[in-house]
This record gives sequence, C-alpha cells and structure tokens, in this order.
Amino acid sequence: MKKNKIQNITIATIGIIIIIAIIAYNYSAEQTKQKGFQFGNELAQIQQDVAELQTKFYSEKIKLDEGDITKEELLEYYEKHVNEFEKIISRYGQLSTPELFESSVELFKISSETQLNSDIEYIKWISTGDESAKIRSDTQIQEAYEYENLGLVEFQLAKAGIVEFNEADKFAPPDNVLKQKVIQISENMKNKCNLEFKNEMNEFDSDEIEVEWFNCFNEAEKWKKDHLP
Repeated sequence: MKKNKIQNITIATIGIIIIIAIIAYNYSAEQTKQKGFQFGNELAQIQQDVAELQTKFYSEKIKLDEGDITKEELLEYYEKHVNEFEKIISRYGQLSTPELFESSVELFKISSETQLNSDIEYIKWISTGDESAKIRSDTQIQEAYEYENLGLVEFQLAKAGIVEFNEADKFAPPDNVLKQKVIQISENMKNKCNLEFKNEMNEFDSDEIEVEWFNCFNEAEKWKKDHLP
C-alpha cells in the first residue's frame, strides 16, 4: 500500500504539470484569457500544496520509525497537518472555475477530501494501534488516487476541446472514456462498505450494522448513476 501512496503523490505532481498547461484554453477576449491564467495557476497551486503536504505527512512517519521524533511529537504534527489540509481543501470553493472544468475540479476536491479522510484514519492507527483504521486508510488512499486520475482525464479532455456542451449547456463527457473509471470507483466504494460493515464470515454482526451497510452500498450506487455519462 505504500506504493499506492507514492503513486498518488506522483499523479498529483503530473496533474500539476497538466493543469499549468491550461493557459486560457480557447478564450478569445483578453480579460477572459487573464481569468484563465489565474484559474489554472490557482488550481495548480492547490494540487501542488496537497502533494507537498502528503510528502511531509509520510516523511514525518519515517522520522518516527528511525527514532528521530517521538510518537507524541508526530501526533502533534499530524494535528496541524489536518488543520492545514482542511484549509487547502477550502480553496477549491474559491476558484473562479470555467464551466467546462467544473467536473474535473470537483473530482480533484473529492480526491483531496478522501485523502484527508485516509490521513485521519492513519493517524488513528498511529494513536491507538487499531488495525481496522489502517485498513480504512489504505482503502481511502486508493480511492483518492482513482478520483485524482478521473479528474485528470476530464481535465485533459476539456483542455483538448474533446468534451462538448449539449443543447442545455450541461457538461457531457465522452461516454467511452469515463464510463469504466466511474464503474471502477463505484466498485471500490462498495468494497469499502463490505470491509467496514461485514465480519470475517462475510456476515453482519447485527441488524443495525446491516442497515448501515445497505445505506453505504446504496450511496455507492447513487454515486455511479450520478457520474455515469
């Protein structure tokens, strides 16, 4: 799973390069071009800040493993990490996002939120030794990678002018490009539901837990229906 975390940071770095390349895509008016520059630069900065924050997050754990810091010092840093991550995520809502790029920005935001949730579970594992928290963290970091990857696909399609607007001016990504990714993410969400609510016998320990699983599973299905092209 460490490899997946490194991959997630790597794809974020690649994404920064792609996003910087937006440079006022297909805008004619000079003022609109400047807005395009500003949007691209601000989004790239957010993604870069997320990548740097995550690199620092895991490097601090290495310091603990090598005996350079104490567990208490690590947890103190992680508390600051969560606060800083929340501030970075709030910046997505401050972007002046062109309509064509709204879908990709939303996916980048979901990726960062999922990554933060993974970090919180990871911190819980460090703090309490709860192995189930570590499992949830590993699952969520993979989901964050999938969201980021899907966001990059949509961003590149929008930038290349492949995506189109239908008559109602609604975002309409090409079916054959995004369908597989959406289904894959939905399946990951369902697997997470099974992991969280089913026991080792693939059964439920109570009726209440079964209801929670059912709701979780339905949310994954709803997400798929909402995002399928």
